[in-house]
Amino acid sequence: MKSHRIAAGGGAELNVVEGGDPQGRAILFLHGASQCWLQWSRQMESSLGQKHRLVAMDLRGHGLSDKPREGYNDSKLWADDLNAVIQALNLDRPVLSGWSYGPLVSLDYVRHYGEERIGGLHFIGAVTKLGSDDAMSVLTPELLGIFGDFLSSDAEASVRGSTGLLRLCYPHEPSPSEQYQMLGYNVSVPPYVRQALFSRSFSNDDLLPKIRKPVLITHGTKDAVVRPTAVDKHKALIPQAEVHMMANAGHAAFWDDAPRFNERLHAFCQNL
Repeated sequence: MKSHRIAAGGGAELNVVEGGDPQGRAILFLHGASQCWLQWSRQMESSLGQKHRLVAMDLRGHGLSDKPREGYNDSKLWADDLNAVIQALNLDRPVLSGWSYGPLVSLDYVRHYGEERIGGLHFIGAVTKLGSDDAMSVLTPELLGIFGDFLSSDAEASVRGSTGLLRLCYPHEPSPSEQYQMLGYNVSVPPYVRQALFSRSFSNDDLLPKIRKPVLITHGTKDAVVRPTAVDKHKALIPQAEVHMMANAGHAAFWDDAPRFNERLHAFCQNL
């Protein structure tokens, strides 16, 4: 795999990793809050690379990307980040494949740059709005129960919150070494970044019906973070969207059943 440092919105530098077939349809993976590109290892190191150009970025504030103190509430900066990656790597109509918080960033891009330079959108355990009762209604009580610790500046509480989040994301418990790695990149995200991510208050309900490019919605039936009712809300606003409900998979469906997830994503890309 190749690693890149890409200057993006507001001058922040982003860490981006790519592999697979450089001539294949590009898939740009966008991780969730407090995660990093490593969560996509079961995609980046899979047979998807035989047919696709696979690109995974660390969002600003995460992983090896810069962690500025400000700017996380600026939709245009998030859009500029994705635009910088697409332009710098000359990605040809990539599929924006975002997990959990990731689709919010995908939609920031669509809002400011339109759909012309992308091939499609993939929402995985997605939320598309923040800061309202309606946004909260699709989140599980279990997630809301650990949110205080997750956003805390206290080190002990922060670790407790991150551990709780990982437990909710993965119903099929990762191995001890995988858990240590996941906890490591979770707690490496500064509290001010986490707090800023969830201080945003906005909705994409106005934007979703305007999307004309293909959309795939993937959701685990055992998701303990985002309720399956979110799928119904998104499907109602994006009638052309394809829905892939993954039985026995949780919030991180791409990890729980990677072969089935990868096969469906490849099929979606093939039809673009």
